[in-house]
Amino acid sequence: MQAQDSSWGELLLGKNATRSIALSGGIALYATNTYIATTILPSVVAEIGGLELYAWSTTLYVVASILGSALTSKLLQHTGPRLAYTIATLIFMVGVLICALAPSMPIMLAGRLIQGLGGGVLLALCYSMIQLVFEERLWPRAMALVSGMWGVATLVGPAVGGVFAQMDAWRMAFGVMVPVSLAYIALTHRALPPRDSEAVASTRLPVVQLVLLAAAVLAVCAGSVSSLPSWNVLGIGVCAVLVFMLIRYESSASVRLLPKDAFRFSTPLCALYATTCLLVIGMSSEIFMPYFLQHLHGQSPLAAGYMTALMAAGWTVSEILSSGWTGRGPQRAILAGPLFIVIGLVMLAITTPMAGLGEWMQLAPICLGLFLVGFGIGLGWPHLLTRILQVASERDKDTAAASITTLQLFAMAMGAALAGVISNVAGINDATGNTGIANAALWLFGLFTVAPVLALVMARRAVRS
Repeated sequence: MQAQDSSWGELLLGKNATRSIALSGGIALYATNTYIATTILPSVVAEIGGLELYAWSTTLYVVASILGSALTSKLLQHTGPRLAYTIATLIFMVGVLICALAPSMPIMLAGRLIQGLGGGVLLALCYSMIQLVFEERLWPRAMALVSGMWGVATLVGPAVGGVFAQMDAWRMAFGVMVPVSLAYIALTHRALPPRDSEAVASTRLPVVQLVLLAAAVLAVCAGSVSSLPSWNVLGIGVCAVLVFMLIRYESSASVRLLPKDAFRFSTPLCALYATTCLLVIGMSSEIFMPYFLQHLHGQSPLAAGYMTALMAAGWTVSEILSSGWTGRGPQRAILAGPLFIVIGLVMLAITTPMAGLGEWMQLAPICLGLFLVGFGIGLGWPHLLTRILQVASERDKDTAAASITTLQLFAMAMGAALAGVISNVAGINDATGNTGIANAALWLFGLFTVAPVLALVMARRAVRS
């Protein structure tokens, strides 16, 4: 196979070295910013308020990323790689500056929205450019290098965010991303061609589906602002209607968001997509973890950031562990994954609400629970994605490949929005002490166990098909 006739030296030395740094740097920029924001958010709301909008920071960032990733092919077609990267990074940098200077949470959210738009383009560009700048035999190693940047971000993001938060200088955590962004623009300008030698095919966007997708998530988010259950139910109800409209429109659309059989319940594709979405939703409760650790367990922003990153570490470890499994191994990995997530979330539901002073005996099961949730997702993840590409029809393979990122981001945004609903209704805004925060932790992790349980049901259908 050509894919095997390659070495890391070919990818990381010579003219490919700067290209590799340029492509992996875009993912690193996006992912590091994600973990910085998660780590410093408790410090942000302590200074400028807006705890009721806590989940919006992640939701708007990810929703904008969905839209940005969808626009990438058009941008690349009209500008070429070099200018596309410059535009995306400048948009991202404007969002960073707004966040760094934000006097209130609504302004902060506007910055996060702009960050997400630019970041979504960067995210998609990095994967799209691999086939344009590298020989085909180097693609697998390039994919591995780019994906590995998420692991690097789990180390860098919490460190940067945590250090500045402990110095009461959370704005500088965003501020340091400005010179990094400028340096990245200079790097991509040098490493990437102004235009691809082959014309990029004209593409049409599934605009209606993307609008309905974003509106569905924002409906849940809008309802989560209120602590009144009626408003939250209304938001979820509007979301359900919009998702139904999306399914109906997608079934007859000429430009599709997903492969043809994705919404037919009896098909393998439906089971696979449902499993992946439910797994991602199951881990979305992590957005409140730094807040819980700081307020219930007396942890510093730095320590809370790294403990929260254990979920991403578990994902990375299990993905590496299971990616080479063959025979019945992939099926077992897909089925075992949700069980690990359930165990992890139950542990978090029991231990997180038990306020303490940071004793190791209390923190150890919390750390283990976080690791198990991530471990459960990563265990079957590579096999789920591979299976999606295998069962998609030949004419739908490109759509299936592109839809993986879109569905993953949608599930992240929906999970964050639902986490905001549960936490607000459970009393996280209660000003009378930590009782409301502890109650929110109990209900958040307890109710989120439903997602991996449903994922197990769908996974059983997926592996039988």
